[in-house]
Amino acid sequence: MALRLGDTAPDFTADSSEGTISFHEWLGDKWGVLFSHPADFTPVCTTELGLTAKLKDDFAKRNVKVIALSVDPVDSHKRWIEDINDTQKTRVNFPIIADPDRRVSMLYDMIHPNANATQTVRSLFVIDPAKKIRLMITYPASTGRNFDEILRVIDSLQLTEYHSVATPGNWKQGDDVVIVPSLQDPEVLKQKFPKGYTALRPYLRMTPQPNR
Repeated sequence: MALRLGDTAPDFTADSSEGTISFHEWLGDKWGVLFSHPADFTPVCTTELGLTAKLKDDFAKRNVKVIALSVDPVDSHKRWIEDINDTQKTRVNFPIIADPDRRVSMLYDMIHPNANATQTVRSLFVIDPAKKIRLMITYPASTGRNFDEILRVIDSLQLTEYHSVATPGNWKQGDDVVIVPSLQDPEVLKQKFPKGYTALRPYLRMTPQPNR
């Protein structure tokens, strides 16, 4: 059965470029990003992994741990990391899971036979500290991911988790947000949103980002 939003992210133990990893234990109490790559020594993946390494501080300040996956074995990963470091002018600072038997790929439905019977598509999962899947994005093998969008969605997930708001289309940090329709009590609204809000419609109430 395919995974859906809100499902518990499947746990697994696997070898990686940084040793054996038990996924839930490795994740601990942090948010996580798990993302797959069709194969080692592929050009688009090389740029993605280099970019991820350069974004280490951006993920860290959001309490996010990052882990990648490819269907190739660990020794191949380690040789590939040397290429990534050299061509992308960075240092890979996160583990890459080895999945030569496709076990983890099948757990996360990362192999789509109509696209490729043996390689993973570019799947990406954002997982919260309760190990629930909060975001799934799948790109074709030919298209690199937009990491600005991934960080934006993580910002939205973390904001909306704790502040009774939702984020409108094209929202980014600092923009106004939407008060969730279920929140109606005037006293609660006053307490939660001391900066006030604008009711464009009864169901559409905009307020400044509450944690700014």
